[in-house]
Amino acid sequence: MKTRTLSLVLLAALPVLCQAASGRLTVKAVNQLSFARPSQTIELSAKDLAPLGAGNLNTIHVKDAAGKEVLCQAVDTDLDPLHRSDIVVFQADFAPGQTQTFLVSVGARQVYTREQFRAHGRFVRERFDDFAWENDRIAHRMYGKALETWAGEPLTSSTVDIWSKRVPQMVIDEWYMVDNYHEDTGQGADFYSAGPSRGCGGNGLWAADRLWVSKNFVDSRVLANGPIRVVFELTYEPFEVNGTMVSEVKRITLDAGSHLDHFQSLYRPQGDIGPLCAGIGLKKVASEQKAFNAEHGWMAIWEKMEKNQGMQGVALVVDPKVMEKETEDTLNNLLLAKAGPDNNTVSYWAGFCWDKAGPFTDHEAWKAYVDRFAHALASPIEVSVSGQ
Repeated sequence: MKTRTLSLVLLAALPVLCQAASGRLTVKAVNQLSFARPSQTIELSAKDLAPLGAGNLNTIHVKDAAGKEVLCQAVDTDLDPLHRSDIVVFQADFAPGQTQTFLVSVGARQVYTREQFRAHGRFVRERFDDFAWENDRIAHRMYGKALETWAGEPLTSSTVDIWSKRVPQMVIDEWYMVDNYHEDTGQGADFYSAGPSRGCGGNGLWAADRLWVSKNFVDSRVLANGPIRVVFELTYEPFEVNGTMVSEVKRITLDAGSHLDHFQSLYRPQGDIGPLCAGIGLKKVASEQKAFNAEHGWMAIWEKMEKNQGMQGVALVVDPKVMEKETEDTLNNLLLAKAGPDNNTVSYWAGFCWDKAGPFTDHEAWKAYVDRFAHALASPIEVSVSGQ
C-alpha cells in the first residue's frame, strides 16, 4: 500500500517536475472578441510561474513565438514587507479572434533602459506635493496637502488633473524640471484647469442627493513604476459624508498604450453609514458633446480645450452591474456606482485623449474606443500556462 501511494504522489508531481526540468513554460493567449486589441496586458501570477523555480520574478523573461524577447515587468501588488513581486506583466497586440503563444523562462535580472519606459509616476515634493504619472499616451497629476496652504495659488481638491502630451516618451520629470509646462514646445502642455471639480475621473461619495468629497491626499506610496505599468496609492484624511466621517485609500493603475486609468477607492466609514455609493465625475464644459451607454457602463464626452488648443475626449467606464445611474451636480457630469458590500471598494476607469496627439480626432472615434474598452473589460484576454 505504501509503494502504491508513493507512486501516485510521484505521478501527480510529474507535470510540475517536467515543467521545471524543461526550464520554460508556454503561455497561450486568446482574443475572443471580433476586433483588434493593441497593447493588451497579460498577467502571470507567482503560482503560474512557480514551476520555473525563480527566486525573484525580476529574472523572468518572455519570448514570442518567433523567439523575440518581449518586454516584461515584475510587479508587487500588495507591497509586502520585503517588496517581493507577485505577478509578471507583458503586452501584445492582438488581431480579431487571434491566438498567440509565448515562451517564459528564467534568465538574468531585468535591467531596463530609459527608452523602454512607457509608464512612470512619482511624488513631486518640489511642486507642493503633487503626484504625477503618465504612460505613452496620457499624463495626469493629483494634489497633495502642501497645495492647500500655498500662498501663491492655494487649492483644496481631490480632483484628477490632465496633462496633454503628444509624444510617446516620458515627459513629467522634464516638465517639472524646466517648470514651463503651461507652454507647448512640441511635447504638449498643461492646458486643463480641474480646480474643485472632479476633473477627469475624480470621485466622492453620493449621499442625501449630493456629492461629498475628500481634501488633498496626505500620503502616497508607489507599488510599481514601469516600464509597462505604474501603480500607486494615495491616502486621504477622513472627510464628512452626511454626518459620518469616512477615510479613503485610492489605488491608481495605468498600463502602457491605454487612454484610461484604473481607479480603486477603498472607503472606511467611522460609523454605521449603510451601503456606500460613489459619484465619479467629469468636469462640465460648456461646449461638450456627451454620450452615455447604460448597458455597457460608460460615459464619453467630446469638448473644446482651453486656450484654443483643439478638442479632447474624456470618459468614464464602470461595471454596469454596479452602476446606479447617470446624474450631475453644479460642476460635474457623474456616474453613480455602488461600492462592494464586503470591502467598501469602488472600481472604475477614467481617462482622456487629445485630437492633436491622436489617434482619436472626433467624438465618434472616441466613443468607439471607449465602447471597445468596456467590451474588453468584460472579455479579457484568455490566458493559460502549461509546460513546454
